[in-house]
Amino acid sequence: MSTFALALRDSNTMLRRNLLHMRRYPSMTLNLLLTPVLLLLLFVYIFGDTMSAGAGGAGRSDYIAYLVPGILLMTIGSTTIGTAVSASMDMTEGIIARFRTMAIHRGSVLVGHVAGSVVQCMLSVALVGAVGVAIGFRAADATALEWLAAFGLLTLFSLALTWIAVGMGLVSPNAEAASNNAMPLIFLPLISSAFVQVDSMPGWFQPIAEYQPFTPAIETLRGLLLGTEIGHNGWLAAAWAIGLTALGYRWSKTVFARDPA
Repeated sequence: MSTFALALRDSNTMLRRNLLHMRRYPSMTLNLLLTPVLLLLLFVYIFGDTMSAGAGGAGRSDYIAYLVPGILLMTIGSTTIGTAVSASMDMTEGIIARFRTMAIHRGSVLVGHVAGSVVQCMLSVALVGAVGVAIGFRAADATALEWLAAFGLLTLFSLALTWIAVGMGLVSPNAEAASNNAMPLIFLPLISSAFVQVDSMPGWFQPIAEYQPFTPAIETLRGLLLGTEIGHNGWLAAAWAIGLTALGYRWSKTVFARDPA
């Protein structure tokens, strides 16, 4: 059997392992999902009429359309925290040391974490999106090609943030530290254009909000689903996603390749 076939077989085994963990321990997934769902409901039904002014809308219904794309990206960031915790537990509780002694492709362990996390992220996005549709979100004007591009963007960002989360998990001394280290993946969307337009923020803060990873992705997703202007946000979102994927992959691979002390 070729090296590629062995790597593919072992990666598939590790993917099944991580999916089984997701099925057997659903409490972590549900806890991570509660944050974006609660924020969606809170900002729509409690702050919707007030926050819509900062989002350029005329009321709660307009704000739902504005808010949902940002919440979908936040869902990805929230879900990948579980990946950081899972990678840290594998690294610190001895299972990685056991895998090192087995005749398996070493990279398959990381691939299993990443592939399982991307699947979990997209399932989470589908669930949060269903909640958004249930409370009034509509993207009726989006074409099939735009829906496909939106799905591709969400998948690409899931891959990018997952690799970063895996790196955070591998360098963390325990699961609690991994969870804390991955908190920026939830914090960054809060200071993006997810809830209000960048133009409504203080002038000194606008460049921070505009050029961080989440704002270009959110604006691109809004453009695809709602028909708003995408402008330069499309290539910025792609650049951030590709750059974070490469950085996270290199970081995770380097840390994982180190022999344990």
